[in-house]
Amino acid sequence: MAASRFHLLLVLSLTLCLCHFPDNTWAQLRQNYYASSCPRVESIVRGVVQNKIKQTFVTIPATLRLFFHDCFVQGCDASVIVASTATNKAEKDHSDNLSLAGDGFDTVIKAKAAVDATPGCKNKVSCADILAIATRDVIALSGGPSYPVELGRLDGLSSTAASVNGKLPQPTFSLNQLTAMFAANGLTQTDMIALSAAHTVGFSHCSKFANRIYSFSRQGPIDPTLNRTYAKTLQTLCPKNVDSRIAINMDPNTPNTFDNMYYKNLVQGMGLFTSDQVLFTDSRSKPTVTKWATNSQAFQQAFITAMTKLGRVGVKSGRNGNIRQDCAVLA
Repeated sequence: MAASRFHLLLVLSLTLCLCHFPDNTWAQLRQNYYASSCPRVESIVRGVVQNKIKQTFVTIPATLRLFFHDCFVQGCDASVIVASTATNKAEKDHSDNLSLAGDGFDTVIKAKAAVDATPGCKNKVSCADILAIATRDVIALSGGPSYPVELGRLDGLSSTAASVNGKLPQPTFSLNQLTAMFAANGLTQTDMIALSAAHTVGFSHCSKFANRIYSFSRQGPIDPTLNRTYAKTLQTLCPKNVDSRIAINMDPNTPNTFDNMYYKNLVQGMGLFTSDQVLFTDSRSKPTVTKWATNSQAFQQAFITAMTKLGRVGVKSGRNGNIRQDCAVLA
């Protein structure tokens, strides 16, 4: 009886464990995937990214955010880049994606054109892989770590706004909500804390955090976990009834550098979103934030690990994908 009970518990625990992780469709991914078919693909993409950054810094946070939003909805398959048609409302037109800056899309489209214009490379490299490479490049070119990118993804065959529902983290999320959403994509709580550092670059519209500085609770209008001086600064930058298009830097100290300042800000009560500051106020995640605030190397290693795992989410292969000629049009 004891043996059978043990066997049942073992089966149940394995089942529960497996259900929280995506399948291993990423098994075909490998570094230097295009070594024979398009050996210069990474340098071609890097050149485009460098030119885009010279035109506008927005390229960096826009591309990084585009990758996250792509991978969390139907996996890393460039489905977020697909344009809507008369008969299909695509992912990019879901309300959660309307704030994705156009420079991210433009970076991928221009890089795809440059790759396809290279002899031997036409229609060999997926939009999904180009986005993964470009994401690594914007991180490295803004002061963050460089890392080898696993390649071999195919582009997705569908893109619908409905598929975005409930798949992207919200600025009001608690630690439990964040942890659960990342776990659904095979990512640990540590991965989630590391990936949250993407907020060290980029900007946010005032409406995303207005409740923290004007209408937090009956006890007071300002979120008590928010640094009081920072709260006053935010009220100045985002007065009541401000134009909804106004945006501010998410990192008030080094907004153009990918670094561990994100965690230093959290320690000071200067996380812009509730979902940022909770990483320090919750005792379960606080030790990691505190460590990375003073240990940049440890943070960078954790970030590389998390980005590699993120790039494996929902990878398409075989009949489940293809290589789009136009990243914005389903083939």
